[in-house]
This record gives sequence, C-alpha cells and structure tokens, in this order.
Amino acid sequence: MYEKDGEKYFVVDSHMHYWQAGPETWVPGAEKYAKGWIECFHAYQGLGPAETHWPIEKFMSYTEDDLMKDVFEDGYVDVAVFQPTYLTEWYQDGFNTTERNAALGEKHPGKFIANTRWDPREGEDGLKKLAENVERYGSKGVKLYTAEWREGSRGWTLKDPAAYKYLEACRDLGIVNIHVHKGPTIWPLDKDAFDVSDIDHAATDFPELNFIVEHVGLPRIEDFCFMATQEPNVYAGLSVVIGGLMHARPKFFAKVMGELLFWVGEDKMTFGSDYGIWEPKWQIEGFVDWDYPSDEFSDYPRVTTATKKKILGLNAAKLYGIEVPAEFQLDSGEGTPAAREDAALVESQ
Repeated sequence: MYEKDGEKYFVVDSHMHYWQAGPETWVPGAEKYAKGWIECFHAYQGLGPAETHWPIEKFMSYTEDDLMKDVFEDGYVDVAVFQPTYLTEWYQDGFNTTERNAALGEKHPGKFIANTRWDPREGEDGLKKLAENVERYGSKGVKLYTAEWREGSRGWTLKDPAAYKYLEACRDLGIVNIHVHKGPTIWPLDKDAFDVSDIDHAATDFPELNFIVEHVGLPRIEDFCFMATQEPNVYAGLSVVIGGLMHARPKFFAKVMGELLFWVGEDKMTFGSDYGIWEPKWQIEGFVDWDYPSDEFSDYPRVTTATKKKILGLNAAKLYGIEVPAEFQLDSGEGTPAAREDAALVESQ
C-alpha cells in the first residue's frame, strides 16, 4: 500500500517476472541468443533512474529475497501478477515459467497470482498442459508472446485458427484475462511479430475475454489507441510506458499517457512494473506525483487522484477479482474501475 497526502493507493503490479538467465541456463548452441536477450533486457533498465540500475550479474539471477524486498517491502505492491515468458529454445528450463513463478507464490500466500501461457504451435499437447496449469495453479490469465521462436518458426498470430482453439479453451476454462506482449522488441525477436492488428481481430470474436495489450503496442501507439477505443474488451497494460518513459522521456511519456487517456480511458489502463527490469517503488512514487508538464497538453483529459488509483491497482483488481479493502475504494461518482461501458470514447470527451 502506498500513501501520499492522505490518499491511500491499493497497488496491483499486473506485470512482473521471476527469471533465471545466467550462463548456466543457456541452451548449448543458442548461447548468443540467450545472452543477447538478457543483455537487451538489461539495457532497458538503463531508462530508469541511475540509482536503480543493477550490475548484469544480479540482473541475470536476482534472488527471491531481492524480489520480495523490491516489490513488497520497498515497492508498495499489495498483489503482484506473474506473467511468464518461456523461451525454451534459448534457456534450458525456460526463462520465466509458470512452475517457477507459482512455486514462489505458494511460499507467500496472498501475494501473487500465477498466470500461465500457451503457444498454438504446441497443438493438442499444449491444450492439455494449459488445462493442467489452470487446475494446478489456479491461473486466471495467460501471457502470450506472439514473436517467440519455435522449431524454425519466428512467430505466430492470434488470427490463426490454431490460436482460436486456445482462446476457446481459455473461455471454457474460465481464463478471461489475455495478456499479449505487443510492444518494444527484444533482440533477436522480430518487431513485426508484435504488431497489434491481430488483437483487433480476436477481441471482436471473443467479446467475453479481456485483452490486455502489454506495452500498449509501442511504438505503434496510434494503431493501438484507435483499435482499443472501438473494442471495449481491450485494455492498455502500462508496463514499459511508466518504467521506460516516465524518467527517460518525460515529454513523450506525457504524450503517450494523454493519448491513452483520451482514446482508451482511465478505466482500461493497468499498472505493471515489469520487474525485474524496473523496480516498482520509483514508478509508483513518480506516477502519484505526475501531471502533464505544461499547457501544451491541455487537450488531453485531466489526471485526478481517482485516475491514478484506478490505474495503479483498482482496474486490475476488478479484472482479477481481488478483494480491495473499503479504505481504498473510490468515492461515489468517481466511476467504476475496469468498467467497459465507462471507457472513454471520442464523443464523451
């Protein structure tokens, strides 16, 4: 919980990780890809304040104690959502798996939600594993990486009939939150495999599912905004937006936030620290203090305390059915968090 100027913020970090990526984990013959991937991740950390930068050795293999201190003790987070990324062609036991995340969650009851993942190229075996993970770990969401390499394939799309089988399975299994990485690429993945157009296609055909577009499609921010404003079940995941832009590119951050608030609306935006790339502490403190830097941004919606409470935790809590104590709830008249029908459209501005 974070408190500032008498206001209390219930914080849900809806996008974080617990990876192991040291040299001992690299697949023989794929070392250059495993090394390049984690070094690219580490370079993104440089977009945060200098005092938050880690040496590469720690970044590759931060510990459980590091995570618990950075996220919960120092970082104000009430509940964190693990988003796995497997990359098994480069990392022998996977980069950041459901099993590893869930094991940590079981040691700290009530702190974590362990999402799982799927890849339509795994066919029937993948469908079976998805069902097993939901039963074993109680996963309420999935994280999808459409650019992941597999057996010579360098990506897939949600438009694929094979992907639709998995979306149907999610619906049948009670998984309603579909987090999809659509944003900055990480070497050596292909940038175009992260295009947002397949979200538009799937969101229309699966209106009962929530599509949380992680990293809001950057650098395709306009494509994302125009798509998300017409699809009531598409949400903006702010991981990378806050961590990558708020400190390093403050004017661009203001523009991105303004576009998102105008087109998508404060009810459909969720905070994610993207730990361990960035620690949540400085992101939360900075965002609570943030406002547009000048009158240049006067045509964007204003940012209120209620706006920040929704984004930092209440929207994600609604999507995941997390109970929020009364002291953190909004006053009447401030809108219902994560309400699809309240998402801002152009004519309502």
